[in-house]
Amino acid sequence: MSSGPLDGSSAPKLPGAPSRRRRRPKPPPTAYNRSSGPTIELPAGHAAQVFPVGSSTGFIGEAFSMDSLEFMRWAAVRYDSDRFVLVVLFHLMGSQKPGGLIEAKHEDVAEDLGYSRPHISRVFTVLEADGALRRLQRGLYQLNPAASLRGGLREPRKGEKKRSKAGMGDRVEQLDLLREIMEDPDAPEAFRAMAAPGAKLEVRKESDGEGKATS
Repeated sequence: MSSGPLDGSSAPKLPGAPSRRRRRPKPPPTAYNRSSGPTIELPAGHAAQVFPVGSSTGFIGEAFSMDSLEFMRWAAVRYDSDRFVLVVLFHLMGSQKPGGLIEAKHEDVAEDLGYSRPHISRVFTVLEADGALRRLQRGLYQLNPAASLRGGLREPRKGEKKRSKAGMGDRVEQLDLLREIMEDPDAPEAFRAMAAPGAKLEVRKESDGEGKATS
């Protein structure tokens, strides 16, 4: 029987415990990953389904609009030779209240953009003639909901009754708005044409003398 040193220097070494990697701390909760609301207890025999609603607060400033891709392509060609129309149109698309309503006078838009009122008035006339915009009353306009629409809760205008309960505004439904336009005898013909089901946006292309197509 062999003997070795009594200090245990020649004893076999046991494998050490595996080194643990430091876990990265979880990021602080944000509006995207924070659980919200209390736990809801459902009655026996019932189930619930969770799905995202048709709105979001992830946009800058939280407000957003739904826009027709075909309309944006059409406008880029339609107003290529008069790009100031695009500047005003873009501003109006970003100024909508729920339902596509824009509470602003020509001088208000002129002040916001730093141009004269006649410049803005001319553009409004162009957009109204093309059916993208209509005047409801002085200082109140509506973008065509077939082209651009902001969702949310729309407060009824004077003379309208609230259809929702609890005194809340009416939730904007695009198809309902379009149907109301088609049934409105006071709606301009061009505005109704763009709001019609299956509307086609056509651009008349002409030469500007430099070989470039214009509308």
